[in-house]
Amino acid sequence: QLQVVESGGGLVRPGDSLRLSCLASGFAVDDYAIGWFRQTPGKGREGVTCIQVDGTPDYLQAVYGRFTTSRDTAKNTVYLEMNDLKPEDSGVYYCAADRKHSFCTSNMDYWGKGTEVTVSS
Repeated sequence: QLQVVESGGGLVRPGDSLRLSCLASGFAVDDYAIGWFRQTPGKGREGVTCIQVDGTPDYLQAVYGRFTTSRDTAKNTVYLEMNDLKPEDSGVYYCAADRKHSFCTSNMDYWGKGTEVTVSS
C-alpha cells in the first residue's frame, strides 16, 4: 500500500519561504522517482521539481535557483524548499512517486491529495 502525503502549505507573502514535506509510506523514497507538481487555473498542472532515484534533482526553469528538492531517507520524506516565493507560484502542490522510470514524468503512479500554497500581499 503505497502512499504519499503532503504538508506544509499555507498563505505567505511575496518573498517569503516555505517548506513542503512529502511523507512516503509503503515504499522507500530512494527507490522511487518523486516529483512535485502544481496545479493552477491558468497553467494547469506542471512539473515543478523531481528527485530522481539516484538523487539527481530536476527543476522547472521558472523555479530554478529558488526551489530545492531533497530527500531524507531516515524520515522517508521528500522536501520542497521554496524561497523568494512569487504570486505566480500559488497553486495546489502535489507530491507524486513513480517506479516505472528513474525520473519523473507527467504520468506518475502515486499521487498525494495536495497542499495549497498561496502567495499574496
